[in-house]
Amino acid sequence: MDKIYLENVEIFANHGVFQEEKNLGQKFILCVELTLDLSEAGKKGDLNKSVHYGELCHQIEKEFQSESHNLIETAAEKVAEFILYNYSVVKEVKVTLKKPWAPIGRHLDYAAIEITRSWHKAYISFGSNVGDKLQNIREAIDKIGNHKEIKIGKVSSLIKTEPWGYEDQEEFLNGAMEIDTTLSHRELMKVLLEIESEMKRERIIRWGPRIIDLDIIFFDNIISSDEDIILPHPRMEFRNFVLEPLNEIAPYVLHPVLNKRVFILFEENKNRQ
Repeated sequence: MDKIYLENVEIFANHGVFQEEKNLGQKFILCVELTLDLSEAGKKGDLNKSVHYGELCHQIEKEFQSESHNLIETAAEKVAEFILYNYSVVKEVKVTLKKPWAPIGRHLDYAAIEITRSWHKAYISFGSNVGDKLQNIREAIDKIGNHKEIKIGKVSSLIKTEPWGYEDQEEFLNGAMEIDTTLSHRELMKVLLEIESEMKRERIIRWGPRIIDLDIIFFDNIISSDEDIILPHPRMEFRNFVLEPLNEIAPYVLHPVLNKRVFILFEENKNRQ
């Protein structure tokens, strides 16, 4: 991927823990590194395929001065969010924020922090077998899409499936969706669990009835064995209710552990049945 740099942009603002910093303000120095694809802009001379860095510089200054924050960590976070949410061609942003007048009672060139934020690709499996299943799924998708950190891409057709694991229950409606998100995989999992809780999901019987079920199947190429979130989702390669809708929207996604594409996993699972 290509880069655009804004180096050492001086901005006067009122960030700081001490009241004097908020009242008097001080100088900050901002460095921004954008990761994006500039090939089309370069070949066609089309600024719409790039970022107008003069405009961005003024927009960053306006955003940086719009609120007063105690921590430069928060100020940098807000700048990164602003860029990612307002410039769709930017895939990743690195923000370095320097504070040359840091009130620490010692000489220094500056105190600084650096953060990197980016869009991530994730695939979510969803299902319901309690009450109005279709409405439950629609509500869950709406709740996911209402988060500013999440952009919903492709959504599969819904399929009816027999229960898996615990069979004495109604059939499911299942599907899958593709999202782009600035959340980490742990943050995304927390959001999905909160949505399940809001919709009154009860975890009484393992693999039992549920008003809504939301699972992260893939998150970028991350492999995780954390107790809170295992990625890719365990046993997904044996679950047709996951593979069939996923195959519809993302057949060529590669399972980072099994090193097989979704359409192959789908075919293999069908042959086992």
